[in-house]
Parts: sequence; C-alpha cells; structure tokens
Amino acid sequence: MAAPAASAAAPGALTLQQAFADAADRYQIPESVLLGVSYMESRWDTHDGLPSVTAGYGPMHLTDAATALADYPQTGDGGDDARGDTTRPLVTTASTATPAASDLPASLTTLDRAADVSGLSAKALREDPAANVAGGAALLAAAQKSLDRPLGSSSDAAEWYGAVAAYSGADDSATAATFADDVFQVVRDGEARTTDTGERITLAGHPGLAPDTAQVRGLGLRKVDAGDTECPVSVACEWLPAPYEEFGAGDYGNHDLADRPNDQSVDYIVIHDTEGTWDTALKLVQDPTYLAWHYTVRSADGHIDQHVKTKDVGWHAGNWYVNAKSVGIEHEGFLTDPGTWYTEAMYRSSARLVRYLAHKYGIPLDRQHILGHDNVPGPTTSYIAGMHTDPGPYWDWAHYFELMGAPLHATAGAGGGLVTIRPDYETNQPVYTSCSTAGDTCPARGSEAVRLYTEPSEDSALVKDIGLHTTNGTSTTGVNDTGARASTGQQYAVADRDGDWTAIWYLGQKAWFHNPKTQPTAVNAKGWVVTPKEGLTDIPVYGRAYPEAAAYPSTVPVQTVSALSYKLLAGQRYVLGQKTTGEYYRSVTFDASQHVVVKGTQQYYEIQFGHRVAYVKAEDVTVLRSTDG
Repeated sequence: MAAPAASAAAPGALTLQQAFADAADRYQIPESVLLGVSYMESRWDTHDGLPSVTAGYGPMHLTDAATALADYPQTGDGGDDARGDTTRPLVTTASTATPAASDLPASLTTLDRAADVSGLSAKALREDPAANVAGGAALLAAAQKSLDRPLGSSSDAAEWYGAVAAYSGADDSATAATFADDVFQVVRDGEARTTDTGERITLAGHPGLAPDTAQVRGLGLRKVDAGDTECPVSVACEWLPAPYEEFGAGDYGNHDLADRPNDQSVDYIVIHDTEGTWDTALKLVQDPTYLAWHYTVRSADGHIDQHVKTKDVGWHAGNWYVNAKSVGIEHEGFLTDPGTWYTEAMYRSSARLVRYLAHKYGIPLDRQHILGHDNVPGPTTSYIAGMHTDPGPYWDWAHYFELMGAPLHATAGAGGGLVTIRPDYETNQPVYTSCSTAGDTCPARGSEAVRLYTEPSEDSALVKDIGLHTTNGTSTTGVNDTGARASTGQQYAVADRDGDWTAIWYLGQKAWFHNPKTQPTAVNAKGWVVTPKEGLTDIPVYGRAYPEAAAYPSTVPVQTVSALSYKLLAGQRYVLGQKTTGEYYRSVTFDASQHVVVKGTQQYYEIQFGHRVAYVKAEDVTVLRSTDG
C-alpha cells in the first residue's frame, strides 16, 4: 500500500499519543487496534531506539536484525557445561553462529517491509517513535487490504482480527490467533501507563468488542502439532522433541529420562534466554550431541515449543542438582548484552506457562523457586566463575510476576526485618559496562537490579564476590558481573539502615544499596531466616544439596558434599526459601533402567545468599522469624 505524501515528513515532534491518533487516521485503522498491537509488542515504550532481543525497534517492534547485529555484536556470557556434571563432559559439534544478513527470516526483517509500504526511511523507523508507529500502521493496513477487509479509522475494530493476527508474523494459525486474542483483550479491557519517556498513554476500554476470529483461517497458516505438550490452553504450544539418542561409546544426549515427580520432586523453574535466533535454538535442541531444555518461547509472538517432557531431566542450568529438580524455559534472544528488551507477547506467554507449571508441581511463585539462570549456584567452587548470567539485568521480573498473578509488594512494615528488592523498572538505571566491548558503557535504560556497596555511598567500593573473582574478589559494573547485584523479587535480611541507604546480609558481608523513601528500590517484608547456631563463628555454604555418604548404594559412587569458597558468619541472617533432604540423581548411561535416585537423610535449607541461591545444612543453623530478636 503506498503511503500518502504527508507520511514522508518526519513526525518526531508529536507526542506518542498523538502519533497513534495521526497514524490511525492516515492509514484508516481504528486507533484502539493500533494501540492494542503496540501494547502487546512494547507496552508503548520507545527504548530510546535500542533493539529488542530479536532486533525489534520502537513501539511497533519493527525488526531489522542486520542493523542490530552490526551495531551490537553478540558476546555471550559463558561456556560452562550446562549439566553441571563432571562425570560426563559435554561433547558437541553444534554451532551457535549468528546467521548472515542474507539468511535472516522474514520475521526479523519487518522494518524493511514497513519502509516499503510507508515511504519512511529505515533510519526514521528505527529512531523516531512517531515514524515507527506510522510504519507499523502501514503494515497493519497492508495486511487488512490483502485480506479484502474494509479500511477506515471509524470502521468496526472487530473487522481487524485477521490483520492483527498477520502482524504477529506467526507461521501457524494457533499462535497468530493467540496474539490477536491478547491484543483484543487489551482493547476490551483498556490500558493506561506511563512509558519509558515519561508520557502517559491511554487506551479506553471497549468491553463489548467481539472480533471476527474466523478471519485467521484466511491467512493460510499451518496448523501446529500440539502432540502431548504440557501447556496451558491460553498459549499456542507445539511439540518439537529433543532426541534421546546414543551416538558413541558411553555418549548419549541430550537429556535424561526420569519419572518426576514420582522419583524426585520438581522444585524450580529456571528462566533462560537462548543467545541465538529462534531457528538456531531449535536446531541446537534437536542435536543429540548438544543440550536440551524443556521449552522455548519465541519473542515476536509468544509461540512455545516443548522439547522435553517435564517428567524428564533437561541439561540446561549448569548445576546437576538444580537440573534434576527443575524445568528449564529458554526465551528467544540473540542480542543479550547491549541493553536489549523483551516483548510483551513473550512475557505474557511465558508467564502463563510458568503459572501452569507452578500449579502442576506445587512450586511457590517466588524468586527462590522461579530462578533466572543467573540465580543458579555453581555446584562447586570451580564452577562459580563460569556460571551463566541470563536473562540478565534487563528482564522485568516485577512485570513478569504481575502477569503470573503474584505481584511483588510489601508484606510488613520497617520492623519486618526483611526487604524485597523492588525498584521502579523504568527509572532505575544503574550504569552497566562491557555490553559490546570490554569496558564500554551500555546504553542507559531501565533495570530490575540494584547495585551493592561496602558503605552507604556510591563513592564506596562494590561488595566483593570471592567465588566469582578469585584473585581479589573485586566486583565490577560489567553487565555479566553478578557479584554486587541484588535482583527484583529477591529477599534479604536487613543488616542496617542509614538515611536513604539500606544494608543487607549478602555473601557473608554487609552490603548497602540506595533506597530513598522518595523513590524506594525495595519494600519491607517478613518471613523465616537462618543464622549460624550459637557458638559457631561461621558455617559452610553449598551449591548443591547432596546426600550423606552412607546413603549411597555400593553401585553408585559417593558424590562429594563440597563447600563453596564463601562463609556464612555468626550474627548474619539469610532468607529461607525451602527445606529439602539431600538427593542425587545418578544417570550416566543411555539405559534409563540403570538410573538411580539416591535419597539421604541429610537436611538442607535453601537460602538467598547472594545474587544466586545456596544451601546450608540444617544442623548448622537456627531458624527464626525475621522479626525475632
């Protein structure tokens, strides 16, 4: 569809609300539909012209992967064995190379199509929010016209269901319909929020709107093979199995068969990003010499593929104990380091999946059970420095938990003794470095994390992490350095307060973060904590909760209960996540009948020890209410 001549003028001076109104009028689209699509892509944020994890720009998420890859090279965050099991070192021929620009799929090049149909330059579509809205509107109008549906800004919004489904870029009808359903739910309910530029955008609700959902059949999209997927009905889910294959003497992959929760409980859900395109991730998970996780979520439209049954054990977390007790969910993202962002469609679809799995396995919806890969502890000291750091400081945990129906809020007054980290995502913008090259300054943007100092001053040193930085413990502002970082939703015991600063117990030391009353970065909480038993000056901390030696049958080698390099000191308190009994899943052969779950009597407490969780032995600690003296 050719654009009117007026559209070629750069509309950068417009407010974003006016830009939506003007674009809707120019391209004869109901404004509510345009606002609804944009909300599902970006929540109306501009992200200061930065690309999303899949190279989408602006409020309409117009994708330009070639430019994004050129401007922000991928660097990754580590290369450890994701199984966390030294008895079977990873042998793989798999490649994670970024695709050449000529090989990029259409879903990663929608900005080029928007330029063609709108007459606006690619540069304007990337950098000017109002132009970006106009480009997205042009794509919607072109989709509506291709379906022989009526244009008209005053036309019935119900007539735009097919065009909205097409805008998702999905190649299957279920995902396209799910995206359109979510957009029209937003339109029915209405939304209002203050964007990352400080502008208040409003979409008035249309509660009686009933879109013509049959239009999706006219898109000619394939039908998904749901197979035996374990997904809620509210998402589009497809079965793409990871291979359980033997490929050499003693070598097999890429996961382990099990019988959870009959043989062992599922205690965690681990959130990852793929550090690769959707197509690359799917190729890797189907490689028997590589690793497998349970689910992958696509960025643009929230489509989910399941690869491993949740009863089985995936190789994904870098800690074999956590692998054996968790479900791993990867999220498409190949621009993980430079301050990129995740789409609303991805957040919503993933949140529904996590809520479904948490209900299925009785997993609490809190940050000691819903872990980022960056919260999984190294199983032993030698693993700590190589542990992965995804999904990183730009994953919006607060919004994610709101979508799960478990918002993070205060549960006590100042006397509760704990805090839940909860900065305002948009305005909390700590400086990060080493996004594209070592030492560079990352683009300024919202973050879910707060930085931790040795004193109540930003001029003081960052707290040390002797496990991550083995030479002198010195933490940095690097985007992949978790040594002096507390994450949204994590809970810590208060160690001290000084004006606008709060201190918490963290990695065996007092750690200060800025927490002014006028713009708090944490809320007060109460709960259970552990502290070393009276008479002990310090106690060991562990990265896995393995059984005592006496629990192992003669056919299973005893696994060392190896303490990490940290110490939990007398007088310090750490929030208790759960009590568990030592287990070890022995699975080193292709024949699953030879797999053994060793269960002991040694009891552990999982605690929030630093940025990552850890374990302490029950006999080493006293459990207290956080408000106790």
